[in-house]
Amino acid sequence: MDATTVGVDLAKNIFVACVADCAGRIVERREFNRAGFLTWLGTLPAGTVIGMEACGSAHHWGRTAQRLGLAPRLMAAEFVRPYRKRQSVKNDRADAEAILIALRSPGMRFVPVKTEAQQQRLAWHTLRIGWVEERTALLNRVRGLLAEFGLIVDPGPKHLRALLAEREFDTALSPALRGVIQSVRDQLEALDTRIGECDRQITAQQADDPLAKRARDLPGVGLITADAVTASVGDASMFKNGRQFAAWLGLTPSQSGSGGKTKLGRITRRGDDYLRTLLVQGARSVLAATLRKQRRESPDQLTRLQQWIVALNGRIGYHKTLIAIANKHARQLWAVLAKGEAYNAQAWQRA
Repeated sequence: MDATTVGVDLAKNIFVACVADCAGRIVERREFNRAGFLTWLGTLPAGTVIGMEACGSAHHWGRTAQRLGLAPRLMAAEFVRPYRKRQSVKNDRADAEAILIALRSPGMRFVPVKTEAQQQRLAWHTLRIGWVEERTALLNRVRGLLAEFGLIVDPGPKHLRALLAEREFDTALSPALRGVIQSVRDQLEALDTRIGECDRQITAQQADDPLAKRARDLPGVGLITADAVTASVGDASMFKNGRQFAAWLGLTPSQSGSGGKTKLGRITRRGDDYLRTLLVQGARSVLAATLRKQRRESPDQLTRLQQWIVALNGRIGYHKTLIAIANKHARQLWAVLAKGEAYNAQAWQRA
């Protein structure tokens, strides 16, 4: 790097910067408050490379640096951690220096800076995740509460919801407990309304997005997944191929090797947990539909893709097949987003 490089440890109010010259020698360490950091960024020469960990506010500061003519580089925290000189010492100054060293390391992978439009789209997903988790917690809490009074409900939210919807159910409860159950009904209705509003907003914001429309043509990819992927990834062509995209999502196996022998382990689970969860959920629906069709129809009536899924499930089991399908969906998504290709459902029918 010819330009001066800077490693910055971000926080809410205190920012620590470590500055290196073109030869990589540390020439300055600075500490700023929020306003002082913004002013200092404005004094840096154009083209200065700014390294930051990809934390919550990193994309905001990345966009700010871009507007000032600087070159922000965001890095995943797990890639920065090994560059800390002493692992037992964890403070802002040590983190800023580790970020600077990682920034100058060859082969470092950087996280693209998200635009405001991308983050605004993802905000509805963040809200939806919170409401869904709160609804699940509420149902589990009520299930445990009813068990204390000897009322055991079958597993699954639909059974508990059906019980709560029965007004005759109230007659078996004491007056005090009826008030508790009614409060639960009100809270559950409010959460359903909020989740429904998030779904409507997510549907509306991808209405004019051709990439999201093409992504929805893939099996196992619905409205939520298509919008989350297109908003999170941005330019999918930054990935060399579909395997690299699947690895970015943590859907490829970890590797452990020595003496020329390599052993594959569980998936790495790196990258975006939310996207990976959505793809696995979509793969689960595809796998369930395929197994249902297998039980109802003869093998000749299955598509080649379904035949592959059935054979894989018989060979390696349900859970590994689930991950294999999610991995395949990730690669197909990359082809759709990076190359602008439309999904061809008949491709698997070719001999």
